[in-house]
Amino acid sequence: MSYIIQTLGNLVRQTAFFNVTWGNYLMIVVALIFMYLAIKKGYEPLLLLPISFGMLLVNIYPDIMLTIEESSNGVGGMLQYFYLLDKWSILPSLIFLGVGAMTDFGPLIANPKSFLLGAAAQFGIFVAYILAILMGFSDKAAAAISIIGGADGPTSIFLAGKLGQTKYLGPIAVAAYSYMSLVPIIQPPIMRLLTTKKERAVKMEQLRPVSKLEKILFPIIVTIVVCLILPTTAPLVGMLMLGNLFKESGVVKQLAETASNALMYIVVILLGISVGATTSAEAFLNADTLKIVALGLFAFAFGTAGGVILGKIMCKVTHGKVNPLIGSAGVSAVPMAARVSQKVGAESDPTNFLLMHAMGPNVAGVIGTAVVAGTFMAMFGIS
Repeated sequence: MSYIIQTLGNLVRQTAFFNVTWGNYLMIVVALIFMYLAIKKGYEPLLLLPISFGMLLVNIYPDIMLTIEESSNGVGGMLQYFYLLDKWSILPSLIFLGVGAMTDFGPLIANPKSFLLGAAAQFGIFVAYILAILMGFSDKAAAAISIIGGADGPTSIFLAGKLGQTKYLGPIAVAAYSYMSLVPIIQPPIMRLLTTKKERAVKMEQLRPVSKLEKILFPIIVTIVVCLILPTTAPLVGMLMLGNLFKESGVVKQLAETASNALMYIVVILLGISVGATTSAEAFLNADTLKIVALGLFAFAFGTAGGVILGKIMCKVTHGKVNPLIGSAGVSAVPMAARVSQKVGAESDPTNFLLMHAMGPNVAGVIGTAVVAGTFMAMFGIS
């Protein structure tokens, strides 16, 4: 009888109820909220759902993220191995391969001025970098945090890993992906505040057709030019352009389909759940996390504003040929930010179609954020 009681007692003590803290319960609630946003509201479910589930798992069973050194059996937690792929910058680079295979750079090629709007939307990153240093973060930590302003989760993870700021990787990644998911909520008020109804109703001329040769040459030329100037961008820009070359060359359809479908979704699952698993209560619930979330929001808002303001300037210079709303798509949230530009523009004129025009700054923003990340790495002598 005593054996049975002892066995039952051991089983009861092994339940999570004896190990979960109030902080874990709070993070479980946050995970459930993220799941609600992903499933009910449809906010970037491809990313938010695996992230929220990883968050749920690690706060119920923290040992799932144990390192080999910390584990009693010398094996480590399952998700720790997925996380190492983030830390080594492997998964973010593979994400860029898939994004490239899914992206049409035609609107950017047809309207090269879009590069300027994509660059302007990176303004918030540098403002947040200065603020992060003033708030007490080291220069490398400030760089890793500020890149959230580009609304590019893979680049945020990539830079945090390269700069050795893995202790902040969880808050940085969750903030970046959260703001990517909340683009339809965060951006419209800023866009309306900075533009007039007349500006929002501006109709742009149809983009010129882009030849197949142009689409093939574009990823090759961009890779050569950008990587010669900033070799540190090669893992991101190189993979982005390789994926696009798979797509546009038309001679490796199997590779293009694999990169944009099977491989992309496998990587998203691994990256999402491992990022979510970095948000244990112990690592996440502290003052630095609140600062990171605030700085990320600030950077993202300023990036959006920077793109819109340059769009207003271009509208003025071109005598009303550029709709300022497309400047907000200069952040890297592809294609969500471009859709938001379309939606806000349609509110002023339902017959106004800005989506393809907004895709130019949108894909330019992906390149721009990768270039900023490479610039930070070059500043700190990281290869």
